[in-house]
Amino acid sequence: MTSLFDHIPDMEQERNLSLVIRPLADRLRPQEFSELIGQNSLFEGIGSIEHVAAQIPLPSLIFWGPPGCGKTSLAKILAEKSGAFFESASAVLHGTAQFKEFFDQAEYRLRLGTRTILIVDEIHRLNRSQQDIFLPHMESGIITLIGTTTENPSFELNAALLSRCKVLTLNRLALEALEFLLRRAEELVNDTLPLTQKARTTLCQMADGDGRYLLNRAEDLFSLRLKEKLTPERLLKVIRKRAALYDKARDEHYNLISALHKSLRGSDVNAALYWMARMLEGGEDPLYILRRLIRFAVEDIGLADPQALVQAVSALEMYKFLGSPEGNLVLAQLVIYLATAPKSVAVYKAFKAAKKWAQESPSLMPPKSVLNAPTKLMKEQGYGAGYIYDPDIPDSYAGQNFLPEELASRRLYEPIERGFEREIKKRLLYWERLLQTRQTSKKTEKKD
Repeated sequence: MTSLFDHIPDMEQERNLSLVIRPLADRLRPQEFSELIGQNSLFEGIGSIEHVAAQIPLPSLIFWGPPGCGKTSLAKILAEKSGAFFESASAVLHGTAQFKEFFDQAEYRLRLGTRTILIVDEIHRLNRSQQDIFLPHMESGIITLIGTTTENPSFELNAALLSRCKVLTLNRLALEALEFLLRRAEELVNDTLPLTQKARTTLCQMADGDGRYLLNRAEDLFSLRLKEKLTPERLLKVIRKRAALYDKARDEHYNLISALHKSLRGSDVNAALYWMARMLEGGEDPLYILRRLIRFAVEDIGLADPQALVQAVSALEMYKFLGSPEGNLVLAQLVIYLATAPKSVAVYKAFKAAKKWAQESPSLMPPKSVLNAPTKLMKEQGYGAGYIYDPDIPDSYAGQNFLPEELASRRLYEPIERGFEREIKKRLLYWERLLQTRQTSKKTEKKD
């Protein structure tokens, strides 16, 4: 006689069914430190992850790194090794009320002698007030918090929360690590990916350091049951290109513009072009990039090459005329010009010093010789006395002082021996020698 229970799979069948249903990335999730790949820096030195795991109780932690690098896996391994009860939550799916339930349950467990670790994925998505609710429970030891974030904790997490956590940084996975992941996936499913060697490399490059993305695409390829191996060209047609890791409002935005600016300053034309292209591919507004390039032309090149500013402003006008994508070539030309131009911050330093003088001495009067004297009284006060009209004298340079007397001996602008500023320096030295010659001549005349 057939029993109702005959239709219920046994535990072994359930386990096998679960393995089939679970995504490949989840089935390959590391269970031990030794299975975590691409994060060697976490296992080096006194502050290694193994030393952290040995601490009793486990300290609160923040894992910061790009998508698919193993943050959540590492958090779960640590939680399991600690021997404490652990809960997993998501800042996207859970709100304040649910977190309060976690805290109440953790407090109850603590009274029974069991500590609780709360793992919160994407913790940066919680607003400031939501982050604050963790503080008293962390302080009293009710919970140990392990948060994961793809965003810079310095900008996205409250200072009070951050001060109670140790921050560990994970890196994007290198190509070697991604290739190793592919081999593990093939061993698990007992099949070989239908890819040529070049296509395998292309797939790893498309993942851009994201192991989860790589395994999801590998799973797609396994499911196709292809008989012939795909070339890189055919692979790109089968698999949609991964969107670049770029968020115009967050950390990556500032990282890339900083990389662009410093590459230009360091005259690395190849790096500058790459970072500019990365920003454009990520959807950055070209006008934002142009504003930064115009600023660079003034701040980091200045009068070492006065044409840099002309080129930058022309590029702005030309981009407005052409628009994207044709106008993007204008940005490329400007980046190459700025990267290869001579650099000088003499103008920047001069203005900064002038601003400081103006703040320190906001009320000093100009010399009376340069003041207009439209009234008789002002003339009697000496306004305009001794002023020399430079175009009327040889070399059109009288060498008068136009600064307040208290500042007359100071100098703001110091041109460098590079680019066009070399010519400016020669000119300033010529005027200085000319003035010295005149002063010497006057002294000689007086003696005679």
